[in-house]
Amino acid sequence: MCSRDCCSGPGGSHKGNTCTDKKGARAGSLNGEKIIPTPQSLLYPYEVIEEIADFITKGSGMRPKIGIICGSGLGSLADIIQDPKIFEYEKIPNFPVSTVEGHAGRLVVGTLEGATVMAMQGRFHFYEGYPLAKCSMPVRVMKLCGVEYLFATNAAGGINPRYAVGDIMLMHDHVNMLGFAGNSPLQGPNDPRFGPRFPALVNSYNKDLINKAIEIGKTMGIESNIHVGVYSCLGGPNYETIAELKALRMMGVDAVGMSTVHEVITARHCDMKVFAFSLITNKCATEYSDKKDEEATHEEVMAVAKNRQKACCELVSRLIREIHMASA
Repeated sequence: MCSRDCCSGPGGSHKGNTCTDKKGARAGSLNGEKIIPTPQSLLYPYEVIEEIADFITKGSGMRPKIGIICGSGLGSLADIIQDPKIFEYEKIPNFPVSTVEGHAGRLVVGTLEGATVMAMQGRFHFYEGYPLAKCSMPVRVMKLCGVEYLFATNAAGGINPRYAVGDIMLMHDHVNMLGFAGNSPLQGPNDPRFGPRFPALVNSYNKDLINKAIEIGKTMGIESNIHVGVYSCLGGPNYETIAELKALRMMGVDAVGMSTVHEVITARHCDMKVFAFSLITNKCATEYSDKKDEEATHEEVMAVAKNRQKACCELVSRLIREIHMASA
């Protein structure tokens, strides 16, 4: 049985998976029958993910090794891909659409620094009305396309007082606030073709890639703007209160955003190596004030991301070059 998240949420229904109750009536019909929500892991079963992956690999003629998720304002990461094959989300079978400014809503497959890559220009967020299984579904598509490494980027607010706007925080751990509330992209029956029932997340972020990124930052001359820290994802779309930010800081969180964690969980579930970073686009206010300029805005986030996209692109490109050379 399906919930409204499955078929009438943003992006529409999936083909061949019509929501019906046990008498065959459409979900939402007033026939007195109890509608049982579909567990999240069944919203996109293996066969549907496989169909999407086949569409992309056949359409591009490539099997990418590295997948990139571009955060808010960081879509230029996909613009540097050479010989690109571009897929608009709305034209990919069973794919959702992105509704947020700064997310173009297309998938780009091609080469970067000699490696075959695929990049999402626009991700899906919990606050858009998508369940987490749908938000992180593209990660499983990447896996079935052949991707072994996931690069996830995001724009985040800096809680750590040492962080400045424009800094880059390499993620070495996270605090899953949505998970604390019992919400996970892995809820429901587990399909062992994707991964184990109880995946370990102790080493979610690849230490070798973090260390390589630090060395690359030194050669770029931006070592003072690179940090290693802990990220947390909240549901959004509102920005955090002072009390929430103070609580997160007490928990050891350095930066906060509205994405990435569920994608990382899904990637680790299917045994992908993960590298992720946050571009600090605003400093989070942790003291009460009447000053309006201390309130975060989406326009501020986009402006900072635009100003720092060159450094972010170079960091990602050089790290991909390292991976490609090591496997050549």
